[in-house]
Amino acid sequence: MSTARILIVEDESIIALDIQTSLQNAGYQVVSIATSAEEALSDTANLQPDLVLMDIRLRSETDGVETAEQIWQNWQLPVIFLTAHADENTLSRAKQTQPFGYILKPFEDRELITMIEIALSRHRAETIIQSALKKEKEINELKSRFVSVVSHEFRNPLNTILFSTELLQRYGTQITEEKKETYLERIQGSVKRMNQLLSNVLTVGETEAGKLKFNPHPLDVIRFCEELVDEFHITDVQKSPIAFSHDQTSFSDSLPCLDERLLRHILTNLLSNAVKYSLNGKPIELKLNFSDRSAIFSIQDQGIGIPKSEQASLFQSFHRASNAKAIPGTGLGLSIVKQCVDLHDGTITVESEENQGTLFTVTLPLNRQSTHENNSRY
Repeated sequence: MSTARILIVEDESIIALDIQTSLQNAGYQVVSIATSAEEALSDTANLQPDLVLMDIRLRSETDGVETAEQIWQNWQLPVIFLTAHADENTLSRAKQTQPFGYILKPFEDRELITMIEIALSRHRAETIIQSALKKEKEINELKSRFVSVVSHEFRNPLNTILFSTELLQRYGTQITEEKKETYLERIQGSVKRMNQLLSNVLTVGETEAGKLKFNPHPLDVIRFCEELVDEFHITDVQKSPIAFSHDQTSFSDSLPCLDERLLRHILTNLLSNAVKYSLNGKPIELKLNFSDRSAIFSIQDQGIGIPKSEQASLFQSFHRASNAKAIPGTGLGLSIVKQCVDLHDGTITVESEENQGTLFTVTLPLNRQSTHENNSRY
């Protein structure tokens, strides 16, 4: 039997106490007995019962039908009407509120309990359905937004590549070597941007399908970071330089275990953002420090910064700070970073002020088991 919390709205004290006794004997918890519409609304707001038993005729300006309608509109709680009146007008008004039950007085305890259980079961089912419909709507909106954003972001680098190649093809013999180098750098930058976008799209797809896994292996993290920084310098030579430093010369015992693929997603997205938002070409710092059990990555830029009021939403998909809207981007990078950090059981923090730069700090535990070895995580 259910242990639901029930509010009784009944202005006849003897009847109310009799109903309370019957409900308590059946295992229910009676949270309160209200004798008017005002008390019923107040008790519902303060006590949040699972179900309301409502007498239609109350000694107040507002009757039970109107009170039930307000309870449903404000709290979406199931209401069962209790009444000694079966006239057509009363029944018609009660039906308009879509009640979860309607019992004529006098009634048997079994009849009341059966009606309560049916109402609770129906309400649970409807809540699940509404939640599923809401989730489906959110997913559809997310997919639509995803396609729109990604399509737009692909179009820009493709146009750059097309425009640059057409110029090289048409005026190749007339263009200076310096100009050719500029066009080639634009093509390389656009290809890199598209490659990063494709990588993010695939990662989002894996995440949505539950296929993004944590698979750590021994990794020379220092060398990994050095090579990653070199990759940025090859394609972003005219942008903000990245200075890499670390507090360890070598690994004396064994290499730390991290997921190289997830770490690449984390650092590539954070460094790409640092380069993108450092419009003045000021240097970026990537620092790697080790504690006994963790690797700590710090990415500091001197770019446009992030408004304080928007930092709590940074890791939501498609979120972009208000001061970054004029700069190309999908708003997917940081949400991917957060998911990759979470798979490591790590943490990420941000410190930033507008026009003062941004510092991201990622702390990843070393030598964690993989998802294949630690199934309790999924």
